[in-house]
Amino acid sequence: MDRTIDYVIIVLYLIFIAIFGVISGGKQKSAKDYFLGAKAVPWWAICFSIVAAETSTLTFISIPGLAYLTNLNFLQVTLGYLLGRIIVAYILLPQYYKGELTTAYAFLEKRFGNKTRSFASIVFLFTRTAADGVRLYATAIPLKLMLHISDPVAIAIIACVTLVYTYTGGVKGVIWVEVIQMFIYLGGATIAFFFLLHLLPQGWTTLVMKADPLNKLNVINFGFDKGLSGFFSNPYTLISGILGGAFLSMASHGTDQLIVQRLLTAKNLKGGRKAIIGSGIIVNVQFVIFLLVGLALFAFYGPLNLKSDEIFPKFILEQLPVGISGIIIAGLFSAAMSTLAGSISALSSSTMLDLFKGYFKRKNFSDSKELAISRMVTVIWTILLICSAMFFMTSPKAVVELALSISSFTYGGLLGTFLLGLLVKKATQEDALASFTSGIFVMITVISLKLVAWTWYTLIGVATTLIIGIVLSNLSSKDENVPAVNQENNGLDPQKMVLDGKQTN
Repeated sequence: MDRTIDYVIIVLYLIFIAIFGVISGGKQKSAKDYFLGAKAVPWWAICFSIVAAETSTLTFISIPGLAYLTNLNFLQVTLGYLLGRIIVAYILLPQYYKGELTTAYAFLEKRFGNKTRSFASIVFLFTRTAADGVRLYATAIPLKLMLHISDPVAIAIIACVTLVYTYTGGVKGVIWVEVIQMFIYLGGATIAFFFLLHLLPQGWTTLVMKADPLNKLNVINFGFDKGLSGFFSNPYTLISGILGGAFLSMASHGTDQLIVQRLLTAKNLKGGRKAIIGSGIIVNVQFVIFLLVGLALFAFYGPLNLKSDEIFPKFILEQLPVGISGIIIAGLFSAAMSTLAGSISALSSSTMLDLFKGYFKRKNFSDSKELAISRMVTVIWTILLICSAMFFMTSPKAVVELALSISSFTYGGLLGTFLLGLLVKKATQEDALASFTSGIFVMITVISLKLVAWTWYTLIGVATTLIIGIVLSNLSSKDENVPAVNQENNGLDPQKMVLDGKQTN
């Protein structure tokens, strides 16, 4: 099949995205402009950007593959995603709009001290590099099938194009590109679904007839039929899905710089709240579309001896007409590039604002010098993400679960530390660091021994961190020579911060 038209569409798309990102980013005069977009981005653009940033090739490929193999139980997790965002909007988000906070981890410095901020930032850098290395690798699957090239070459192509507009346009350019990318990949998935229905003899009726006898249309799973061990080992039950999704979303959207950076570009707290809650609604609609694509693939193919991550790319390349397949592959690239660009910008901003500026506190760099260093850091992180993607190419595990598992190593400890600062007035920096570290080690044990399903990871990490933090703070408060609030915190009262934050508009 001659795919010249597909190649032209993809190449034109990549060129357009790079140019649009450069133009929409405008000119930056400082590192703050580069990483925060001068706080002039409308909430609806941030909303679409958040959805695009968290929707990588994993969603485009693995979620249809998951529905192909199983059913619609994953929707229970997405309900938790929405619940978690609502909690973030009213509990954590107000803290980020108080003062001049530039990253998610600046709050930890105000509450505990600089060591906690630096430690949290370093944990984020390692976690994000690993998780997004997996996501970048996933992009190589359809690209290598289409162009008959190696995984490393496919990875390098996507990374280099993304670097062009991330380097020049900063976070503002990234956000506006992601607005376009969301509509492209979501539109592509919708086209694929309706084309699948067209290929089935009786359309939707055939899908139902093939899926219903195998219980593939099932959404709710209480999970009590396999006993206690089965309940905790199944990630897609009602309780584990909603709780796991909520805590994972609270961690990823409330403490991860990838998302918090976007929220900080909003004009005010009200705009930030609209953006994060709106993104939760869109994400639920989006997952419905991708899961339905998976059911339609099952109705079309039946059982196949393929990895689940290869089924949707197989359909795109073998069944869709030339031109339409090019549009959908461009959509796949959109999903990959949006996450990659967000990652590069978030990694760079955390490196500069949390670590570099903290280490060189006494040096007054000019705005132009800081901007130049920020762009250099952007290039370095792009290279490191490429290396990370190549490292994970040999993993046999489904990429969607691999990426979520990597994040879960640290998400619980990170969210637990934020909540410790908000809820426990007596907690000091030493308490925070000890409980954060303990939470990470507990999660390494839980995940390595596969004690529970991945949806329980973040909740266990949060509970561990909070319990240890509360115990340590109670022990330290018995010593009258130890202040209730760390001196680096400048006497900040976390309970008062919560009350004040609720009054911010």
